[in-house]
Amino acid sequence: MDKVRTAQEWIHEAGSVVVFSGAGMSADSGIATFRGAAVDARWKHHDPMKLASPEGFAADPETVIAWYAERRRTLAAVSPHAGHEALAMHPGFTHVTQNVDDLLERAGIDGQRVHHLHGSLLSDRCHAGCGHRENIDPADPPGLRNCPRCGAPMRPAVVWFGEALDGDVWAAAEQAVLGADLMLVVGTSASVMPAASFIDVARTAGSRIIRIDPEMPATRLAPDGRDLLLAESARQALPQLLAANA
Repeated sequence: MDKVRTAQEWIHEAGSVVVFSGAGMSADSGIATFRGAAVDARWKHHDPMKLASPEGFAADPETVIAWYAERRRTLAAVSPHAGHEALAMHPGFTHVTQNVDDLLERAGIDGQRVHHLHGSLLSDRCHAGCGHRENIDPADPPGLRNCPRCGAPMRPAVVWFGEALDGDVWAAAEQAVLGADLMLVVGTSASVMPAASFIDVARTAGSRIIRIDPEMPATRLAPDGRDLLLAESARQALPQLLAANA
């Protein structure tokens, strides 16, 4: 049977679907992958892994804030693609994403059904952890700001290298994964831990897994017949896959 048709049947049979997405999902809209986000002339001499760290922020907060301001402007200039829109036609799906953008929500997906494991690029939070958080308009001029509650520096509300994921977000995502009959894995190599462990969690719980990734070798599929690979981009595969199940 055709792979797409098999995948469509799996979706039709599933009572609960979780979509686990990564950088490849947003790349189809023109958002550079994380390590590609510093390739333009201004940032080519900066290591994004150092910019996205508490140590980098402590050493040079102005540069870190300027880099994130540019990433926010880039995000504001792009739009959700056909894959995002296809997912939005399925309001019952739950989304667990490693992406820090808002493209899923802009496509029309209820933000209450989207668990951002690595935080949100469009929010700032208190670096001292007092709990204060603010939404950010990418059009606002960048600059260092202090928390109005405690006076500590404000910073992007994303998870930096060396930081733990938000426990509440993780727990909600884990609950959704454990209850899923099917997981759609879209645009992620599943190499960033601990988030990547969700695929094994889903498989152990009995979920079927549909992977959408043009670069993933079929040899990485589990041999039990409960893994299926569509070697296409999210923008190509999702509209075709989900059309029959809308």
